[in-house]
Amino acid sequence: MAGGVGSRFWPFSRNNRPKQFLDFFGTGRSLLQMTFDRFRHVVPVENILIVSNIIYRDLILEQLPDIKPNQVLLEPNRRNTAPCIAYAVNRIKAITDNANIIVAPSDHLILKENDFLDTIKEGLEFIKHHDNLLTLGIKPSRPETGYGYIQIDEGESNLRMVKTFTEKPNAELAQIFYETGEFFWNSGIFLWNLKTISHAFDTLLPEVANKFNAGKHVFNTDAEQAFIDEMYSTCPNISIDYGIMEKAENVYVLCSDFGWTDLGTWGSLYEMSPKDKNQNVTLKCNTLFYESKNNIVALPSDKLVVIQDMEGYIVAESDNVLLICKLEDEQRIRQFVNDANVNFEDKYI
Repeated sequence: MAGGVGSRFWPFSRNNRPKQFLDFFGTGRSLLQMTFDRFRHVVPVENILIVSNIIYRDLILEQLPDIKPNQVLLEPNRRNTAPCIAYAVNRIKAITDNANIIVAPSDHLILKENDFLDTIKEGLEFIKHHDNLLTLGIKPSRPETGYGYIQIDEGESNLRMVKTFTEKPNAELAQIFYETGEFFWNSGIFLWNLKTISHAFDTLLPEVANKFNAGKHVFNTDAEQAFIDEMYSTCPNISIDYGIMEKAENVYVLCSDFGWTDLGTWGSLYEMSPKDKNQNVTLKCNTLFYESKNNIVALPSDKLVVIQDMEGYIVAESDNVLLICKLEDEQRIRQFVNDANVNFEDKYI
């Protein structure tokens, strides 16, 4: 899934080049490319589908030259993750009646690649033999308020039944979740077989399933894109979590620990980045810090930034925008983006 706009990473993430297409760490590989590199170890390249907005088609093909144009599924509108996944499922159904499927966002960071691949292989083996929906749960390393949580059932195995899904908690509740040991972060990475997810859509989210079933004969043909272009905007804007995972009774979680980070915010990037002795993070540029701590600074590589007497700030510049914002107030970045759009149209978006 590679269609998001990544507005919480503004000004680095822009409408014409969102965060999944950016190289945050100077490695020469974007988050999308790193995700592709990761999954090609367990999925044949010809079986990888990228679902994204139609405006990113050329950018995807530029960054992923090993895939063919028909492996990029183009959404004319953003309708959240349930329609996105339904689109991919219906394409797969047009090709085969038996498949094991991994669904993954394109903007996650995995620090322990080998452990991740072992977890994926274990999950694939499970869904191959069980008609269950499987999600990867991440063992929390801190009482994080920016992630959703999964409460697991009792047991000794890494594979557990899901008791409840919980949206992003406040700080007090996150601390309780962290201390009980019963809650795992919801990674947003799912595994299931084709029959199981198709049945889940038909029974739990028929308002989406029926839209796609109406065009079941056009998938994987030249008529597919025209059907999607006409129908897609009529789909409800709904997440797979809310539409299916929280309602289904056959959901399991594979409890995992492979150095996972959802790079959704500057705060998450700060948490996983190397820090100096005063807990400052520098990305790409050069910095001189004086009487400053707990900051993240990200500017072009040819810039020197001098920071004096600042604590807990984001300082980020990209193209024509400089952002200086308290790290603890990063959720307001969406407001800043909206205000910039209202006052200056799309000049800075």
